[in-house]
Amino acid sequence: MRSTRDNLKFMDDLAKMAGGAVQSLGGMREHIKSIVNSFLGEMDLVTRDEFERVEALAQKARERQVELEKRLVALEKKLKGKSKK
Repeated sequence: MRSTRDNLKFMDDLAKMAGGAVQSLGGMREHIKSIVNSFLGEMDLVTRDEFERVEALAQKARERQVELEKRLVALEKKLKGKSKK
């Protein structure tokens, strides 16, 4: 049967192993993060800000297109009205 001293030693060793495992996981997390950042840096991606800026420009262009289409239809109607007279 184990003595109290043996149990304490065992618990101490177990705590050291758990601490080492936590440190290893932390280091692994940083390593994986570094790899992912490196991979993403090599890809030709845009930032969120760039995407939102272009998206806003596209929305304005769509709105302008609709406005111009309405004006075109109105002008075509006006021309048809004049040609009938």
